[in-house]
Amino acid sequence: MEDNRRNFIKKSASVTAALTLAGINSAMSEPRETEKKTALTKPYVKDAGIKFAFLMGPTSPKVPFARQMGVLHAVSGVEKVPGFNAWDPQSITATKEIWAKEGIKWTVVEGPPSLGSLTKLALQGRDEEIANFITFMKNLKKYGDVDVICYNWMPVISWARTQMDRPGRGGALMTAFDYEEMKGKPLTQYGEVSKESLWKNLEYFLKAVVPEAEKIEMKLSLHPDDPQVDSIQGISRIMNSVENFDRMLKIVPSKFSGVTMCQGNFSLMGADIPKLVRRWGKDVISFVHFRSVQDLSGTIPSTKFTECFHDEGQIDMYEAMKAYYDIGFDGPLRPDHVPTMAGETNEHPGYMTLGNLYATGYIRGLAESVSKERSKLL
Repeated sequence: MEDNRRNFIKKSASVTAALTLAGINSAMSEPRETEKKTALTKPYVKDAGIKFAFLMGPTSPKVPFARQMGVLHAVSGVEKVPGFNAWDPQSITATKEIWAKEGIKWTVVEGPPSLGSLTKLALQGRDEEIANFITFMKNLKKYGDVDVICYNWMPVISWARTQMDRPGRGGALMTAFDYEEMKGKPLTQYGEVSKESLWKNLEYFLKAVVPEAEKIEMKLSLHPDDPQVDSIQGISRIMNSVENFDRMLKIVPSKFSGVTMCQGNFSLMGADIPKLVRRWGKDVISFVHFRSVQDLSGTIPSTKFTECFHDEGQIDMYEAMKAYYDIGFDGPLRPDHVPTMAGETNEHPGYMTLGNLYATGYIRGLAESVSKERSKLL
């Protein structure tokens, strides 16, 4: 009698587990077959296989904390070496060596120094700038062992906020944006810049650099416009919708031409982050800015928002982490745009130290929880 009871319990548990797994799978946006295989064979590890990183320079106060927290990847620019350009081997070698002495791997360059308005606006000197970018890619790979270049397509005016010290939870200072406050600002020296011209210039750039990136296996990772509005001071914005990113990915299809999944921006475009992560997969998503936001406008895309602590925004961060795990994402991930906390100066809004520490602990907790949960389903 007792043996029959044990067999019944075992069978019931197996059926329940199977139904639970089926329910989880059906609730997801269906990943590709290769992604399913990756998820089902991925072992349990505390960091979920992710390369945790900080945006920082070698002299940043974040560096000793990074080592202590096991954040062993740097998102960094290139150190200045007198007499040399940022794309020269000497500058890149010096930067790699500085990070190596800190016990941290230089993994991502964000905001490459050899890509600016000349290329994005098709001004005189564009071809030279693109040539320098290609040289930069090759030397980063050869002398710096860098895997990812995060770039954007925001000429003249890049990251923009209308308030840098909005009081948030417990008096922490948040960055915020309100499009109404930007509309009255004058045109820049470049006047009106159309979307059509930006698309044309982006195509020119991608056709020149992606084939070269493929040869050396450098991942080009395009960051969304931030803020993701229609235009700022006459400068149009084109990387401000998921549809436009899909269009970009088709210009020169390659697993080395991908996307920086800046969660806040894509959420403010109206995207469901976990679904989008699963749809694009790890061949498209090469770098993650793990952050959250609060939309205050009720429009898509958002025209008024504030950035916040990672645990209080509109994105389901736990489900987002599940999605990264399920696609087998093993690239660099960093916290982004954190609040300035008590005792800090707010000298660099969005990038002070304590908020990054808080965010990293939170993200690590999500990663370990998801990894442990998913491994139990094997």
